[in-house]
Amino acid sequence: MSVTCLRVRAVCRAVNYGRCFSRTSAVNMSAKVGDSLPSVDLFENDPGTKVNTAEAFASGKHIIFGVPGAFTPGCSKTHLPGYIEDFSKLEAKGVKSVNCVSVNDPFVMQAWGENQGAAGKVRMLADTCGAFTSQLGLDLPAVKDVLGNVRCKRFAMVVNDGKIEKLNVEPDGTGLTCSLSTSLCDEL
Repeated sequence: MSVTCLRVRAVCRAVNYGRCFSRTSAVNMSAKVGDSLPSVDLFENDPGTKVNTAEAFASGKHIIFGVPGAFTPGCSKTHLPGYIEDFSKLEAKGVKSVNCVSVNDPFVMQAWGENQGAAGKVRMLADTCGAFTSQLGLDLPAVKDVLGNVRCKRFAMVVNDGKIEKLNVEPDGTGLTCSLSTSLCDEL
């Protein structure tokens, strides 16, 4: 299949609100269980509120999940709402914080969190230039023609005392299976 044909299929899926932008993308990542989180500044609510990943997740058990984009159908209808709904269950299993990361600006992430009722349950963290995503090896370049730039693969991880304890990455980078809150909750 030609590159042009693949791009057209990806655009058609996105326009039709399909959650898969490419069924052929492989999971190529550098992050693995046992690794320390990279030290990257993410942003919460505005550009003045930096959240350094190495510092914020240095102690305790935390969940970080990544999504390709705020306000996109799969992220807004399933992924984020699941973590909001399951927050009490996760907290009961010893999780100190639940954090959503996306390659977006902090204003978009704040608005999306408000729209979804995430306050007090899920922290909405903007990876403005994709540095965190890239350092983890979880960037999703296949969607830049559709979403404007490189985005984040759909993933969920448990971080315990600054180290990755569990890492679930969707096989195609965009699906909705192993990165969902229900999947992760069952594994805790």
